[in-house]
Amino acid sequence: MKKILLMALCFCLLTTTLTFAAERPNVVVLLADDLGWRDLSACGSTYYESPNIDRIAKEGMLFTQGYATCQVCSPSRSSLMTGKYTPLTGITDWIGAKTGPDWRKTGRGDSLLPPEYSHNLNHDGTTLAEAFRDAGYKTFFAGKWHLGGTGSLPTDHGFEINIGGNHTGGPRGGYFDPYQNPQLPNRKAGEPLPIRLASETASFIRKNKDKPFLAYLAFYSVHGPIQTSQKHWKKFREKAVKQGLPEKRFLWDRRLPVRQVQDCPIYAGMIAEMDNGVGLVLDTLKELGLEKNTIVVFTSDNGGVSSGDAYATSNLPLRGGKGRQWEGGIRVPYMVKAPGVTKPGSTCSVPVSGIDLYPTLAALADISLPKKQKVCGVSLVPLLEGKADKPLATRDLFWHYPHYGNQGGEPSSIIRNGNWKLIHYYEDGRDELYNLATDAVEQKDIAANNPEMAKAMRGRLDQWLKATSAKLPVKDTQYDAKKFAARMNNTRTKRMPGLEKQHASFVSENYQPKGNWWGSKD
Repeated sequence: MKKILLMALCFCLLTTTLTFAAERPNVVVLLADDLGWRDLSACGSTYYESPNIDRIAKEGMLFTQGYATCQVCSPSRSSLMTGKYTPLTGITDWIGAKTGPDWRKTGRGDSLLPPEYSHNLNHDGTTLAEAFRDAGYKTFFAGKWHLGGTGSLPTDHGFEINIGGNHTGGPRGGYFDPYQNPQLPNRKAGEPLPIRLASETASFIRKNKDKPFLAYLAFYSVHGPIQTSQKHWKKFREKAVKQGLPEKRFLWDRRLPVRQVQDCPIYAGMIAEMDNGVGLVLDTLKELGLEKNTIVVFTSDNGGVSSGDAYATSNLPLRGGKGRQWEGGIRVPYMVKAPGVTKPGSTCSVPVSGIDLYPTLAALADISLPKKQKVCGVSLVPLLEGKADKPLATRDLFWHYPHYGNQGGEPSSIIRNGNWKLIHYYEDGRDELYNLATDAVEQKDIAANNPEMAKAMRGRLDQWLKATSAKLPVKDTQYDAKKFAARMNNTRTKRMPGLEKQHASFVSENYQPKGNWWGSKD
C-alpha cells in the first residue's frame, strides 16, 4: 500500500511539474534596426505599411513613449541584453567607431575626441538569454548581433543557436541571397534577408513547440544599404506619386540635412518585407496553437535615419533621428503582447526604456533576476496590466552618448523626468531644457526661463554620470574652427542639393538602382 501511495504521489508531482512547464510562456523578441518612431502604420505613418507588426499592438499594448537607451545600435543592444544603462555595459558607441586621436582620421575636424568604449559585450553578468536558458528555456538568436566577434557571439552569451549574428553592423552582401555572412549559409538566390531570418525562426519554433523557448529575431532591416524588390518599389513609388511629391525633402538642422518627408519607395519596401517576416513568425505561432502562451515584443534599437547614412525616413513631428540627441534619435516603436496580461489594443503614455525589457520578460516568465547583478530597468508588468504606477511615471531616465554620430549627433548626455528633458552638451558645456508636453518638437530651449528646474535636473544627471563611471570626451588640441566651419558650409551648399536630386530620383519612373539587387525575385 505504501508503495502504491508513493508511486501515486510521484505521479502527481511529475504531472504538476509537466503542467507547470507546459504553462510557462514562450517569448519572441522582434528587434528592428534603425526603425523610426513613426515608421509603422500603427505608429502614425500613412505611407509605410506594416499590417503584421500592427497586429502585435492590436493584440497587446503600444507604448507611445518607448525609448532605446542610445541613439545608435550597439549600446542600445547591450542594454536589451543586460537591463543596464550603456555606461555600465561599457558599450557607448556602435562597435567599430573610432575614438581618441584616431577620430581625427575621419577628417571631420570636430572639437572633441570621443572616449574609448568596450568592443565586446562583457561576461561579468547574466544576460537575458542566459537567465532564460538557466531557467530551462531553449534559446535562439537570428539576425544582427553587433556586440562582438569571436568570444562574444550570441552563443557566448546564452543563446544555444545563432543564425546570422556576428560582429558586423550591416548586412554584408546586401538584403538578398547570396549573402556574405559566415553565420548564414546561402540557400536560395534572390531570397530576401528578413524572410530568411524569419523562416529560420519559424523553423526553430516548430522544432521546440513542446518546450518553453526564447526566440530573439533581430532583423538587419532597415539598416542601410536600402534595397528592395522591384515589386515593392513599384507599389510604393505609385503611392508616393499619388500622395503628392514635394519640391524639397530636406531641411538643414545644425550639422546635417534632415529628411522631412516619408516617400522613399525603397525604404517603404524594406519595411514591407520585414513586416512579411514578422507575419511569418506570428502565423507560425497561431498555426501551432502557441499564440495564447507566447509573449511577443517588438521594438527598435534607435530612431529612424533621417540624416546621415541613407537619409531614408522622416521622424516628424519629432526632431532629428538616429545618432542625434533629440527625440527622433531615441524614441522608437515599443509594443508588448502578453496573453492574459495585456488588454488588446491598449496604449500607455508612460515613458519606458530598453533597459526595462529584461526585467519585464523575467517577471512575466517568473524568472528571478540575478541577485548580484545590477539591473537598471524595472518590470513594466503593472503598466501592461493597465495599472497606474507613479514610481514608473515619475522616474528619471538617462542617456549617455559622448561620441559624434555619423548622422550629425553631438556628444551629450540626457535626463528625462515626466515631461521635462535636459540635454547637456560636452563641446561647450551648455544645457538645453525642453518641456515635451508643450514642445514635442524640441524647438524652444527654456533653460534660461526655468533655472531651478535646469539646475536640479543637471544635478541628478551629474550624479548619475558619476555613479556609472561614465567616460567623457576630451578637447582636441588640434581643432581648427575655421576648417570645421568650412566643412559645414560645404555640406550645406553642396551635399544638400545632391541629396535632393538623389532622393527625387528614387521616385522617378525611370529609376534604376546600382548593383544587382534589383533583379531579386520576391
